[in-house]
Amino acid sequence: MSERESMPYDVVIVGAGPAGLSAAIRLKQLANDKGAELAVCVLEKGSEVGAHILSGAVVDPRSLDELIPDWRDRNCPMAEVLVNDNQHWIMTKKKKFGMPHLFTPGLMHNKNTYTGSLGNLCRWLAGQAEELGVEIFPGFAAAEVLFNEDGSVKGVATGDMGVARDGTHKPDYTPGLELHAKYTFLSEGVRGHLSKELIRTFDLARDAEPQVYGLGIKELWDVDPERHAPGRVIHTQGWPLSETGSNGGGFLYHQANGQVALGFVTWLNYSNPYLSPFQEMQRWKTHPAIAEILKGAKRVSYGARAISDGGLQSIPKLVFPGGALIGDSAGFLNVPRIKGTHTAMKSGMMAAEAAFEAVTAGREHDELTAYPEAFDASWVRKELSIVRNVLPLVEKFGDLMGSGLAGVTMWLESFGIKMPFTMKHHPDHKTLWRKDLVRKIDYPKPDGVLTFDRLSSVFQSNTNHEEDQPVHLTLKDPNIPVEYDLPMYDEPAQRYCPAGVYEIVGEETGDPKFVINAQNCVHCKTCDIKDPTQNINWVVPEGGGGPNYPNM
Repeated sequence: MSERESMPYDVVIVGAGPAGLSAAIRLKQLANDKGAELAVCVLEKGSEVGAHILSGAVVDPRSLDELIPDWRDRNCPMAEVLVNDNQHWIMTKKKKFGMPHLFTPGLMHNKNTYTGSLGNLCRWLAGQAEELGVEIFPGFAAAEVLFNEDGSVKGVATGDMGVARDGTHKPDYTPGLELHAKYTFLSEGVRGHLSKELIRTFDLARDAEPQVYGLGIKELWDVDPERHAPGRVIHTQGWPLSETGSNGGGFLYHQANGQVALGFVTWLNYSNPYLSPFQEMQRWKTHPAIAEILKGAKRVSYGARAISDGGLQSIPKLVFPGGALIGDSAGFLNVPRIKGTHTAMKSGMMAAEAAFEAVTAGREHDELTAYPEAFDASWVRKELSIVRNVLPLVEKFGDLMGSGLAGVTMWLESFGIKMPFTMKHHPDHKTLWRKDLVRKIDYPKPDGVLTFDRLSSVFQSNTNHEEDQPVHLTLKDPNIPVEYDLPMYDEPAQRYCPAGVYEIVGEETGDPKFVINAQNCVHCKTCDIKDPTQNINWVVPEGGGGPNYPNM
């Protein structure tokens, strides 16, 4: 095998999401302001910037205002639709009840926020970064962490290209590239595979609660102009998850160009192994209030991704020797607001400021202690502290009572009356009950108009992986799915995956086999999170593989 080439940088950023791009822009802004030379590069595993980005999204512009104050005048796509109507519905099977604004804290009102495509915002941010001199490499997946002899992080290496499934080299084989950096930022999003390694290596989560997650499934629809109200945002809770004692909720955002972004989030702490988040999302669309909006509409895109729901108490130590965790690699989502873009961007900016100070002072590969210090003093920590008990209260006391208690705590915290407790979390992979202890859920067949199956949905995500490549969904023990998960839980991977990656075949003939259709994977990471024995390990596939979201 050819020896890998290497390239030196001051800062290498893994992931061209909001956090990574904000960090890159801030680094270059500081360098330009000080007349300093600073080499910054961003690696992106998607085929282009934004290809793997999926969010609702309603964006609080606070961090954008700090980073690029005149962003509204620079043809930023997020400036197209200002939120002008905010609704919250509590749903039963056939009815909905609107929550009066009077009962909800001000932080929930979506005042002065914008709704649009987060992928398009990232494409725009990438353009701003490149104008400042940032080098961005889409289609290159960071597959390996590199270490110095003293144990500090030296950088990352991209994955080899042109490797066959059996490990042999194809004619177009190209070895990976090493990128060496004084500091390396991980901005991989939720459950990034390098972030997992570094959190484990440096024991970064030792003082944090376990991270917990939700699975967000999103569709984009072209709707009837008479049913379209640009700027209207709707959030729902209750049915259908209320029927299974599970938690989560839906969203429906009226965006630009006659489109509605709608989706459904299922918290992954559910206990019934027969529950299918994908099917719950399809069932949610049949509610009369949702179906009415989608009458005469056409679905044009589909995608899914996990979100970090743990909040403040689940954020690990943010720095390690030679780098930092930013964005969803650390988990800055404000759960009740369903917003994390502004907090992710600010985390990248704070890390950038710490790294710039270190590099210009001649330091490298140490811990950027100025970053967590800045976080502790920031509005991000204050915002996340206000809502830190919301998810565990709902989990403990149920949807209605828990939401009421959560609302009270948010009101009190908003007025500076701090609760004298911070509630704990339980890992999502430990919550499943045995199949013989639960009721099997029979979901209706899709009608192909309002509701759909998983394979036709994956087709609309434009997902593609080179078939003859190593499977990126690896099993620590290949026997566990059939010998343990199947008799215990009826192999829940068949249902929690929103892309139909996993299936059991041959069970009717007495010879069950666990099949992984890795080419369907939309990189949501749910399997890595929810697998009850933590047997499935998601690693990056060959660069450029995965979904290609055009407007998500």
